Amino acid sequence: MSNVLFIKSSLNGNKGNSNILGNLLVAKLKEEKSANIVERDLAADALPHLTQAEMASWAPDSNNQELASFSDTLIDELKASDTVVIAMPMYNFGVPSTFKAWVDRIARAGVTFQYTENGPVGLLENKKIIVVAARGGIYEGTQKDTQSQHLKDFFGLIGLTDISFIYAEGLAMPDGEERMNAAKQAISEFKF
Repeated sequence: MSNVLFIKSSLNGNKGNSNILGNLLVAKLKEEKSANIVERDLAADALPHLTQAEMASWAPDSNNQELASFSDTLIDELKASDTVVIAMPMYNFGVPSTFKAWVDRIARAGVTFQYTENGPVGLLENKKIIVVAARGGIYEGTQKDTQSQHLKDFFGLIGLTDISFIYAEGLAMPDGEERMNAAKQAISEFKF
């Protein structure tokens, strides 16, 4: 049995294209791998922006374990997973701010990465990241696709480099329904 962390961030809930496609991928994982799913919906249960007080609570000499436990819980969910599925909508050429709030609590020096004389080194390993990216326009491979590189850079920072993308693009265009069906087909053919 594998453990899957499923991260959602669509403001449209289960009607959001990224969540629809992410749910299909997770159902396939559950069926094919008897996966145990831990779901974190960052839109329904939004994380606040990171504050200096919370970041200070991560210091080894901090007395504020209650505030630090917020980040600790998110990191524990990530560490316990074998696979991370991210249902990623594109908002204004970037990731949703709720996802960025999650990232800010996952990237912790000394916990998920460490600084060395040669730069940062990730402390996590052996996890597969699958991003289901849903977009109204067509951006893959262009300079306007700031999401893909951002996600590669972030997960690379913490040591996770096995990352795959399933793109559903042009969903707001006249042939959007056909493009959505093509993404569903890509999910049905995806090999874990």
